[in-house]
Amino acid sequence: METWTPRTRVGRLVKEGKITSIDEIFRRNLPILEPEIIDMLLPGLEHEVIDVSIVQKMTDAGRITRYRAIVIIGNKDGYVGIGKGKARQFRFAVEKAVVNAKLNIIPVRRGCGSWECGCGEPHSVPFTVRGKSGSVEVVLKPAPKGTGLVVGDVAKTVLRLAGISDVWSYTRGETRTTYNFAKATYNALRATYDIVTSMDWTR
Repeated sequence: METWTPRTRVGRLVKEGKITSIDEIFRRNLPILEPEIIDMLLPGLEHEVIDVSIVQKMTDAGRITRYRAIVIIGNKDGYVGIGKGKARQFRFAVEKAVVNAKLNIIPVRRGCGSWECGCGEPHSVPFTVRGKSGSVEVVLKPAPKGTGLVVGDVAKTVLRLAGISDVWSYTRGETRTTYNFAKATYNALRATYDIVTSMDWTR
């Protein structure tokens, strides 16, 4: 971090201390083009590798084998990202995927949208949202506290790292495709900010 030389205007503003919160970046709709921005504004991010595969490509020099890693990152408190990375060594593939996930990080609006609960704590989604990727479609519905994550394992990882602990879900499509399943869940969480609520007008 000490040797980071920002290459973008947003990076310079962050390093100079003129932007001190990730919320400000999203509020002003500024682009995040450097992973170091996330390192400075969201320390303590956790990451989890959800899929590793070996991909091969034929070239004039012969067959090249590389690892492809898919990673989810999040702070378990309203921010989550997904990324892919390829490299000849597994460790470098994961590192590339983590960098990619940092550049794809999004804020997640949480709430207690279930009429059965009404506790007011941000433990679920505030309303029903849906996301799609490839053939996979994921619908997330608010659930009362204590329900848990009623969804497949891949989506559980995305939701847990986003800071959501209770949700009902409906999925369809080829959910065995790990990346599409995770990306559809990510897109559903992104949709929590696509709808303007009365809370937005009071900010």
